[in-house]
Amino acid sequence: MSTTNTTNAQSTTRQAAIEDAVAKVRRNLEQRGLAFPHIASEKRYDWGANEDWIEGFHTGLAWLCYEYTGDDFFREQANRHIEDFDRRLTERVCLDHHDIGFLYGPSAFAGWVIEGSEAHRALALRAADLLMERWRAPGYIQAWGPEGDPKNGGRIIIDCLMNLPLLYWASETTGNAAYGEVAVRQAELSRRYLVRGDDSSYHTFYFDQTTGVPIGGGTHQGYHDGSTWTRGQAWGIYGFALSYRYTGRGELLATAKRMADYFLAHLPEDGVAYWDFNAPVTATTNRDSSASAIALCGLLEIIAHLPEEDADRQRYGEAAARAVDALIRGYATIGEEAEGLLDHGSYHVRGDLGPDGYMIWGDYYYLEALLRLERGVPGYWYER
Repeated sequence: MSTTNTTNAQSTTRQAAIEDAVAKVRRNLEQRGLAFPHIASEKRYDWGANEDWIEGFHTGLAWLCYEYTGDDFFREQANRHIEDFDRRLTERVCLDHHDIGFLYGPSAFAGWVIEGSEAHRALALRAADLLMERWRAPGYIQAWGPEGDPKNGGRIIIDCLMNLPLLYWASETTGNAAYGEVAVRQAELSRRYLVRGDDSSYHTFYFDQTTGVPIGGGTHQGYHDGSTWTRGQAWGIYGFALSYRYTGRGELLATAKRMADYFLAHLPEDGVAYWDFNAPVTATTNRDSSASAIALCGLLEIIAHLPEEDADRQRYGEAAARAVDALIRGYATIGEEAEGLLDHGSYHVRGDLGPDGYMIWGDYYYLEALLRLERGVPGYWYER
């Protein structure tokens, strides 16, 4: 088959995957109303209130579907969700953590990007202010819990890189440099302490809460403290690439590339990651399709910053094509009566919470990648 025919066939397959995904998102929105999908330990979602760290991805799916179809149904549903996000922020419902960007990026910020709504912009800025409250004097954004918490008070985690775009944007849109300064310091801290010398990553790192002296790396959801949790590695790929977009700091793009190379070098034969790169591989070892979807988006972000003549651009492009094909071929629920778009994602394998099933963030990044490839829609991490 010629290169042109191969490209056309891939595009046809991706379009079919998008159409299937849009139909599933529509059905979920029609049937569930204002309920949000929560992580379950079975092949389904538990639907409930807006009170976890993951609800923004459900709203982000609605916005992606609106951008693809132009159907006001999706826009109206997304705006109904945003009203609930406004309520949640006003009431401070389960927001004592750093995942504010995950919640308010694909919801309120996306609404600002798409509709230019000042109300959405104001809500996104209020969310950025809340995230700024997690900056601690020793010089880091605390991941979880209140200041001084004996367990989590000095902890950062690699996931936070994906929350920093909210701060970078807040700095740009308001002219207040403080947001951006915090984001840059967190990105540099993460680069220095969360990324190991071999380009693998810690999930978490601890600092003395009083002095800021580094204590050591660890994990919460990985196989062990010294292992490489694949979703954390994926957050790093995408997160450092986005920090490069906002800052232009070459070392951040270089770090994203090195982490991508590590991720790609450790994939199994079918191209979709196991839940931890150091977990023993048996016939029952859990995958994490959501990690591969995030890493795919990270690869596409890296490619966007490479000149045409850069050899890495072609290499990463080929890797991205293999990744999306692997997800569509072996993990997407195309043609199935399923709530989720991707199967065999994992949340917390050691904790037996969502070890194998649908993950709403996996669904979101999967559709984001498809729309970036087919329509040039890059998701909701920066203004266009």
